[in-house]
Amino acid sequence: MTSRNRTRRIAEEIKKVISKLLIDGIKDPRINTMVSVTDVEVTNDLRYAFTYVSILSENKEEVLEGLKHAGGFIRREVGKEIKLRYIPEIVFKIDDSLDRGMYMDELIKKVTKHDMENSSSNEEVGE
Repeated sequence: MTSRNRTRRIAEEIKKVISKLLIDGIKDPRINTMVSVTDVEVTNDLRYAFTYVSILSENKEEVLEGLKHAGGFIRREVGKEIKLRYIPEIVFKIDDSLDRGMYMDELIKKVTKHDMENSSSNEEVGE
């Protein structure tokens, strides 16, 4: 059983290695520079590393397929950089928190604009 701090440290190291590989290590044309690692979660048994990536491109599924295809290479490079008994299997997932945040921001702007219009029309009626 691994400690929570150790798991967190390993996740951070994996994040650093994968981020470096995304910048200059992967030659797949589907993976462009508009991909960044936002978070890595490692299971307690260190068998899986769920890697969340933010993709600022229209063809997110194609980029994700490129990452999955390069998974063996990425896992091997992680193994070279981080000395562990078992190298976790890298599982890529799209992090859509940026998209959700922008959507929520738009909703807040609409509600605020609607409230401003209602309050100004109420003031005109009251006069």
